[in-house]
Amino acid sequence: MSEEAKDAGKDVVLKMWGPEVAEAREKRATDFNRPFEDLVSSYCFGEVWTRETLDPKTRSMITLAVLTALTKPNQLKVHVKGAIANGVSVDEIREILIHSAVYAGIPCGVEAFNAAKEVLDEMGLDKG
Repeated sequence: MSEEAKDAGKDVVLKMWGPEVAEAREKRATDFNRPFEDLVSSYCFGEVWTRETLDPKTRSMITLAVLTALTKPNQLKVHVKGAIANGVSVDEIREILIHSAVYAGIPCGVEAFNAAKEVLDEMGLDKG
């Protein structure tokens, strides 16, 4: 893994989740999980998220749809915050989850809506 890709990945994480999350990821890294954290930084965020054909907002939208389909509420919570930072609106998040639930199944949608609502409540973005 190149240091350039690793640094680019860290920059993506910083832009999506801010310095607190970026620093917390560094602090959580141990001898055991550091190789995996480096892989995520370099490959996922440094190599893939920085490709020019899709902008970060589109990548966030796709990520929310895939995480809904895979029923991964913990990761979905993280990526709802990242999606907001990348310019995805609350209305767009709702539509992504509804659309994904049609194809992935209602139980997947229930999990996704519960996870997203929790995050949006924490962020003060759920009106009602």
